[in-house]
Amino acid sequence: MLKAAAATGRFQIRAVADQDRQKAEKTAAELGCEAYSDYRQLIVQNQLDCLLVAAETHTCDEQLKAAMKRKFNILKLPPPGRTFEEALEYVQLAESEKVRFAVANTARFRSSYATAHDLISQGLIEQVFLIAACGTMGAADRPAWQTDPKLAGGGVLLHDCYQMVDQILRSFPIPEQVYALAANQAPDKQQRLYLTEDTALVCMKFSEVLMGSLTVTRRNEIAPSGISLQIHGKGARLTVTDRAVVLETHDGQGDRKWQYDEDEQVVTERLLASFADSLRAGAEHEFPGGAADNLRNMAVFESAYLSARTGFPEEPARILQMAGNSAGAATSI
Repeated sequence: MLKAAAATGRFQIRAVADQDRQKAEKTAAELGCEAYSDYRQLIVQNQLDCLLVAAETHTCDEQLKAAMKRKFNILKLPPPGRTFEEALEYVQLAESEKVRFAVANTARFRSSYATAHDLISQGLIEQVFLIAACGTMGAADRPAWQTDPKLAGGGVLLHDCYQMVDQILRSFPIPEQVYALAANQAPDKQQRLYLTEDTALVCMKFSEVLMGSLTVTRRNEIAPSGISLQIHGKGARLTVTDRAVVLETHDGQGDRKWQYDEDEQVVTERLLASFADSLRAGAEHEFPGGAADNLRNMAVFESAYLSARTGFPEEPARILQMAGNSAGAATSI
């Protein structure tokens, strides 16, 4: 992310921090800036316009809060928090300190998802009745902390599906109900209680006529990862991936395909340039996916994890309502 930030020409990189001192020094040498192995030290010893956060939340929770109190704007890799409550705490602190707390959601800046969103917004897919997302993730190189519920907050659902849930809620309302099942491959029931999920099935009821599903699994091998999204409507189906959008009509007359060969670096630069412009222009340039969007996303994840524990459907709107009624709630959700 730092190299992409430098490539935009909109950032001056002043300092980098990593718990691996050698890694921090190598990156700092490449970018011509200071290196730190302590996140807190970087924050205390520098006055920055913004902080780009790629570290895991459990390693920098207090430092994130300290940075906002020092008036740093924050751009963090997803998810915004390990739980809805934690994400809400960051959002409220940022609003009270009058700084930006944003999520680096690259899917918002991919041409394929932008095209799909435009097609749906234009009503090209009429009477949508099913939203179906399906993904398979390689897990051979996953860090050990992602299996720990306390450190990670969730497993494959939260850490691999955040951007897909955001895309669904970008084009459709928040689900009325969420029902979820989650499992992992631990050999016995007792061990499963202490591990995050590597397989999840989420059913979403948006209305009496619109349903949704998200099925995702993480394989313990090195393999291509990805999620595809299908929107089923009367007379047409839209299929969306990172690199393509395919429109199929029942009569074949309106079939179309959009293909995009975008490098990850280009997409990240696009995102970072937009974030920088939003800081400079304020309300005149809104960064895609603000606090309210991220809290809606997290309410769906909170509902899914709660449903997986209780065995009953849960209501994301109820979680948002309770947050809005809490003392000191600072954002409109």
